[in-house]
Amino acid sequence: MQSQRHLFSLPDGEHYLNSAYMSPMPKRVADTGIAGIARKTVPSGIHAEDFFLDTERVRALFAHLIHAVDPRRVAIIPAVSYGIATVARNTHFESGQNIVVADEQFPSNVYAWREAARRHGVELRTVAPPHGMPRAEAWNARMIDAIDRRTVIVAVAPVHWTDGTRFDLEAIGARARDCDAAFIVDGTQSVGAMPFDLHRVSPDALICASYKWLLGPYSIGVGYFGPRYDGGIPLEEGWIARRGSEDFRRLVDYQDDYQPGALRYDVGQRSNFILMPMLVAALEQVLAWDLNEVQAYCRTLTEELFSELGALGFEVEEERWRGGHLFGLHAPSHVDLAEVQRQLQTRRVSVSLRGSAIRVSPHVYNDTSDVAVLLDVLRAHVSAGAAKGCGR
Repeated sequence: MQSQRHLFSLPDGEHYLNSAYMSPMPKRVADTGIAGIARKTVPSGIHAEDFFLDTERVRALFAHLIHAVDPRRVAIIPAVSYGIATVARNTHFESGQNIVVADEQFPSNVYAWREAARRHGVELRTVAPPHGMPRAEAWNARMIDAIDRRTVIVAVAPVHWTDGTRFDLEAIGARARDCDAAFIVDGTQSVGAMPFDLHRVSPDALICASYKWLLGPYSIGVGYFGPRYDGGIPLEEGWIARRGSEDFRRLVDYQDDYQPGALRYDVGQRSNFILMPMLVAALEQVLAWDLNEVQAYCRTLTEELFSELGALGFEVEEERWRGGHLFGLHAPSHVDLAEVQRQLQTRRVSVSLRGSAIRVSPHVYNDTSDVAVLLDVLRAHVSAGAAKGCGR
């Protein structure tokens, strides 16, 4: 794979290594959004069938991306918190059970479980990693050990959002199934940049926001809901989720039955005539790439960076346990991360500080020059720190 920067509108000199924060949208996605705004200015051109066409296209594209057979298992949601709340509402809890999550997991996949634990007398088991690097293999083992016959929910992500630590979803999911626990995956920080095979992972629900690695707009996302959540109660009672809603003339013939599959879980006003076409364009772009090649490309970009990090005193996870598109650089204790951030901003390098890590998240619009500037700043900062130490 070659750099795909030409598909984006990033200005020259901008070293954006921060897709885990928010991806830049491809030009075609932005153009589609502008066209959607123009379309809404003359709504006589929007017909009844248009309320359904783009949503069905999104379901089909996302199903293809994750290797799902039935697009009707894909719901249109506004945010990860909405999808997780849907799962929580449709999970039966009993006092004495437990919910297993990873330490410092993204809040959207934690708050609903905290509330469920409080309301139903359920234990929330937060599995912490061991200290120091590498830690992923031991952390995965701890996750598996925390799941037992009283576990009702296991909620995790393919990679940890703060530093890209990979979780073995197949192994964790297998343990969850052995204990008849629901396996819930927040795929926001990996799906679209890393291959995801629904049949291998077998989650009961996979929830994704679109504005990161799916390259889509904010305030829209997708959720796969497996058979465990068939026949559930949605968060909303929207008209479009009811059977026969395609016939606008008969909407007052109120229906108790929902549309098939996960369509009952769709957000109200799912047919957003700006956001939905943008998400279609974004998913089409993601599917135009081989995601194994995306991972390989990102790893190639960072070869020099990782070859020097040890000498600079940074700790990183082992290669097999970190994402090529998302990883954390754990700085030595004497490094002032806030000062590093200021220097990076001066050089127009965009990364994120998350926990104790400098989170770096390259994508196909980056090239080696972006990583070279990041490395130059880290070298300069560590050298300056060493010089100060010698002067004491």
